[in-house]
Order: sequence, then structure tokens, then C-alpha cells
Amino acid sequence: MPKIRVAIAGVGNCASSLVQGIHYYARHKEDVSGLMFEDVGGYKPWDIEVVAAWDIDARKVGKDISEAIFSQPNCTTVFEPNVPRTGVIVRKGKVLDGYASHMANYPPERSFVLSEEKEDELEDVVRILKETNADVLINYVPVGSEEAARFYARACLEAGVSFVNGMPTFIVSDPEWAEKFEKAGIPVVGDDIKSQVGATIVHRTLVQLFLDRGVKIDRTYQLNFGGNTDFLNMLERERLKTKKVSKTQAVSSLIPYEMDPYSIHIGPSDWVPWLKDRKIAYIRIEGRLFGDVPMYVELKLDVEDSPNSAGSMIDAIRCCKLARDRGIGGPLYSISAYTMKHPPVQYPDWQARKMVEEFISGKRER
Repeated sequence: MPKIRVAIAGVGNCASSLVQGIHYYARHKEDVSGLMFEDVGGYKPWDIEVVAAWDIDARKVGKDISEAIFSQPNCTTVFEPNVPRTGVIVRKGKVLDGYASHMANYPPERSFVLSEEKEDELEDVVRILKETNADVLINYVPVGSEEAARFYARACLEAGVSFVNGMPTFIVSDPEWAEKFEKAGIPVVGDDIKSQVGATIVHRTLVQLFLDRGVKIDRTYQLNFGGNTDFLNMLERERLKTKKVSKTQAVSSLIPYEMDPYSIHIGPSDWVPWLKDRKIAYIRIEGRLFGDVPMYVELKLDVEDSPNSAGSMIDAIRCCKLARDRGIGGPLYSISAYTMKHPPVQYPDWQARKMVEEFISGKRER
């Protein structure tokens, strides 16, 4: 199979896990585990190649991506320490709203250090995408970077490159943006990556269980906290607007009746630095079963956040490439519903998986 040529905007923990994973699976071709789909239309995880990357932190800009993914403030698990040098040097992206000002006020291993290098303008990003023959650009810029997310989406439109939106700026799920990619014939996936087995998918599964078994849901919450820079960034609550909407709708979309909005609370709650890339979620669902007798479920989830994200991203990338091979443009509804919290159309997870399987086999267009 030809390589899937990928560009990355935002070389943080999620990018680190993804790049590590590409090389990890290349070394374990005979003993593959931990994937939702080993094969996507003939494409395997090791068929992905990173050809360009952008960041704005001084400790990453100018470095080979094999080194940048392990640079501070990245703190995710290192499960593939021997990532070879690639020759892909991290360029300085357009800053815009790409970081929260409070993130410069923490110890060096957690703080943000803005690079003084000249930032790439739109025409620079478009040129690099074309020169490297990139197939897909992954948007990993921080939560709240609304302008920066749209900047890279525009670059993809101009360069004819697919856009996989891993953060909660609504682009693929926005009808205006979706139409632009549709008209350009460019397949896109988004918005806001849903982890392989993370808080959102566990919460959705529990909600579906309640509904399937006839339990009326009265109230539910999901409280998340962790120690990576994503949680540090989200201490600035103004950056959380779309994130909270995305996470809440991922769960509420399953409930077929109106609920008091104050009875559903889902979102990041705090930053605990010593947790590093670990994410802890507490989920509670209260409901009424036979005879309106009350019941509740409480659950604690403890996961390494970024590899969990990469487990979904690696499928979104390969489905995007498969769509390109087939000449399909616009939002990919199946893989978006399966791997994203805020897709253009929400489906129950069992249905989304079936749709992805049908897409891969060629029975479904999107």
C-alpha cells in the first residue's frame, strides 16, 4: 500500500502517542493488539508517515519531530522510545489564539514557552502541504484555539488536503464549513476526538444501557481531571465553551426525551499536575426503574489520556485516506460518528461501528 502522508498541527501529547504508535505497530506486525481496526481498506497503522508538523512552543519548533514529541511539556507514557529521526522539522505555526496566557506562569516542565521564530502564514502552510504531498492534516491545537483551528482548515481547503479535527472547534459539524469541503471534493472527519475507551464512550454506553433496560434517567454528571497541558489549558474557562457543548451533546444526543439542562453536567473540572497524562473521570447516573424506584450507578475511570486518543485517530486517518482513494468528498459521517464527540450526525455507537465496517467494505459511501 502507498504511504498515508500526514501533517500535524500541534505536537503535544496526542501527537506523541500517535507517532509512537505508528512505529510501535511497525515493530509488532505479527502480534497486533490494542486497535479497533487493524486493517482499513488495506491500510495498516505502519502505512502512516508524518511529512510536516507545526507547533508554537520554543522547545519543539526547529526540532525533528522524533525529538519534539518527547520535549517538555509533553508528559505522556513513552511506549516506543526508539522513534527514528525523520527529517521532518517542526515549523512555527500561526499563533493566533493557540495558547492561554496563564500557561506561562507554571514551572518549566508544565509551562508554555512561545517560540521567537517567524510564524508560518497561511500561504506558507499551504505551500508546505503541497510540497510534501500531504494527504491529511490532523488538527491537535489546544482546546479554545478557535481561530487557529479555522486557520488550518482554510489551509487544507486551499491545498486540497483532508482535515481531521481532533479538537472541539465545530468545523466538520458546521454546515457552512462542511459545504466548502463537499464542493472541493475533500473528505474530512470531526469534531473533537472521542477516545478508544474514554469517559465519553463509557458514559454513552451506560446511558444506552439505562435506556435499553427501560430506566428513566433523571440526572447525570461526568467530572474529568488530569495533569497534562490540556487540563492546564482548560483552567481558563472561557476556552471551554465548545468543549462543554461537545462533551454534553455526545451523551445527551442519546436520550430521546427532554431533560433539564441543569440535570446534565459534563466537563473538565481541574488540573492535578502529578497525574501527568493520566485522566480520571467520575461518572454518576441517577434514574428510576420499575415502579419509579430510584437507582444510581457510579463509576471511576483511570486511563492514560493520549494513547487513548491515538487509538481513535489512527482509524480516522486511514478512513480519510480510503475516502480520498475512492474520490469521496465532504464529511465522513460513519467514522466521524464513531471516533468524534461532535460529529455532523450523532448515531448510537453500535450503529456507528456498523457504518464504519460498511464504509471500509465499500457498501457505504460515507
